[in-house]
Amino acid sequence: MAFAGAIGLGLIMVSPSAASRRGLTNPRFVIMAAMNYPHPLLAREGWPFIAIAFFVAIFASLYLPGVVALLCWLALAFVVQFFRDPPRAVPSEPDVVLSPADGRIVKVDRQRDPYTDRDALLISVFMNVFNVHSNRCGVDGTVTKVQYFPGLFVNADLDKASSDNERNAVVIDAGGRIVTLVQVAGLIARRILCYVKPGDVLERGQRYGFIRFGSRVDVYLPADATPRVAPGDVVYATSTILANFALR
Repeated sequence: MAFAGAIGLGLIMVSPSAASRRGLTNPRFVIMAAMNYPHPLLAREGWPFIAIAFFVAIFASLYLPGVVALLCWLALAFVVQFFRDPPRAVPSEPDVVLSPADGRIVKVDRQRDPYTDRDALLISVFMNVFNVHSNRCGVDGTVTKVQYFPGLFVNADLDKASSDNERNAVVIDAGGRIVTLVQVAGLIARRILCYVKPGDVLERGQRYGFIRFGSRVDVYLPADATPRVAPGDVVYATSTILANFALR
């Protein structure tokens, strides 16, 4: 059985192969808590873009050559796929940090967290234009600081994007463990959206922001955390485990 959902119980069972691909533990199956999903499958942030692309495609079909109309419908398909925002199961494993974004791991390194002035484990997730761009919290905790930094728009795949690009940092106290999530704008991304403020209590998998059209999320964890991903790995927001906290 590759995948089975138990809606009434609020549980999802994932097969070993699927669990392995998503960075989960690999018993016969992994039980994950189903997440409440109060927002649509197409992100609200994309509704205006989808509506414009749809009406342009209709207009092109009625009044413009067939090749132009086809290109407009392809553009609509691209916009729809970019703003998709599917529900994700939330792993129930304790003392773990979940990925805040879909994408590819571009960095795993011990560095200084400039937002909290501490030594930290940095894990960076790069999102291309074909990834889901909804950002979700990777831990249960309370937001202690939200800080926006204006900057450049260089390719988010480059290391210097973390310090040079426009970005927004959210610092979370996860039961005494500090986690910093940094939304970084990219070459095409020119709009960072963050919906939380200091004092907000977040849960694993909770949607907290969105970045439009290609970007990056830097995750700063306690220095004694153990990474469970490596550069080049493909990860999925909420369902992939990035790291383990050190046991207390």
